[in-house]
Amino acid sequence: MASEKILVVDDDSNLLEVIRMRLESANYKVVTALKEEDAMTGVREQSFDLSIVDLQLAQMNGMSLMEDIHRISPDIPVIILTAYGSIESAVEAMQRGAYSYLTKPFDPRELLFQIGNALENRRLASEVKRLKGLLGEKYDFVNIVAKSEKMQGILAQVSLIAGTDSTVYIHGESGTGKELIARAIHLGSERKDKPFVAINCAALPETLLESELFGYEKGAFTGAVRSTAGLFTQADKGTIFLDEIANMALSIQAKMLRVLQERQFYPVGGKKPVEVSVRVIVATNKDLEKEVKEGRFREDLFYRIHVIPVKLPPLREKKEDIPPLVEYFIKKFNREMKKKVKGLAPRAMQRLMLHDWPGNVRELENIIEFAMAMTRKEIITEDLILQTKAIFPEPIKPLKEARDSFEKKYLVNILELSRGNVSRAAGMAGKYRADFYNLLKKHDLRPEDFKKS
Repeated sequence: MASEKILVVDDDSNLLEVIRMRLESANYKVVTALKEEDAMTGVREQSFDLSIVDLQLAQMNGMSLMEDIHRISPDIPVIILTAYGSIESAVEAMQRGAYSYLTKPFDPRELLFQIGNALENRRLASEVKRLKGLLGEKYDFVNIVAKSEKMQGILAQVSLIAGTDSTVYIHGESGTGKELIARAIHLGSERKDKPFVAINCAALPETLLESELFGYEKGAFTGAVRSTAGLFTQADKGTIFLDEIANMALSIQAKMLRVLQERQFYPVGGKKPVEVSVRVIVATNKDLEKEVKEGRFREDLFYRIHVIPVKLPPLREKKEDIPPLVEYFIKKFNREMKKKVKGLAPRAMQRLMLHDWPGNVRELENIIEFAMAMTRKEIITEDLILQTKAIFPEPIKPLKEARDSFEKKYLVNILELSRGNVSRAAGMAGKYRADFYNLLKKHDLRPEDFKKS
């Protein structure tokens, strides 16, 4: 049974009463405010779990009121209501801290759905904050920017995984932050005060990787003038992170299996086993099950490492994270470049939102670094975004075909951003719902396919 308290701010008393009745019938506690000053008084004097704010208020822009609310209670999710749907206002609302954006007139069921998601997000965020507190001074966990539900869920999962000592299998495309998640798991665990050792298995040839991992005895090979401890020994009592494990040679995989089964191994040229207590975290951007079927990865090792899987979504599947990531990178490069850039122009942000991001967060960081280096203004303009991408990466198509291709791609991005909410998507595109449905029908797109994006 819901018991959360919600603040609703709108200068339309009739709409305010309708929303109040809807929310109270869903067992929420509701406080309403017609005026901005009444809303601020309420926030100062009471504790709210969520706020609903109209964009067009009598005396103040709703986004300005939202920012005032966040100055007092930064953790309150805010849903913005507006009758003026456009991509610019939607992007601006998300940039400035809104949880979501709903266009009037709205379906009451959609409002309740958005509220439920926002409150669940807040619960996940509080769990993430607990983990951040654990990591605090040890590691800059705020580097993991996670506004999207997918990443909030993953960080909540990380907080649970950290408390175990099981092997973790992280799968994700290049640039999705696999090592960042591995470090978070280590630093949320009881091993946090012990070493975290990382190695990219694709970066070294087979013979060198074996000696790096397991060490070697003096005289084991030409140039081995003294015995050297390997990374497993260095990580004893701590965590070892094996990135791109799919690239590990089969001969080393056999030795890895022994380490996982018996927690001991033989250094190269060694005759005595070395025992270690190490937590193993592995990562790959390849389909390991396919690698097993094709004989490039041992099946027994696959099942040994595939204990707790963590799948990191690509950036194109969590585009809600783009505005906060951009803000984070701008602050970072402002410090490094000694600049005072304040943000992106709406069209520049729109261009980022429509990009497919094959290089994920790493690609986004590079694009913002380039724009920051080149700009002489406080606001980064559209011409500096994705400037290095070819204008025509494919052969030039006939105009109608190119227009249809762009239109479908645009609709897909809008549906992903709105999580399949047609009212919100139509508002962001500046279209009537009926016209928007006609476009979806034209391109054979179904809103329900994007509900869980």
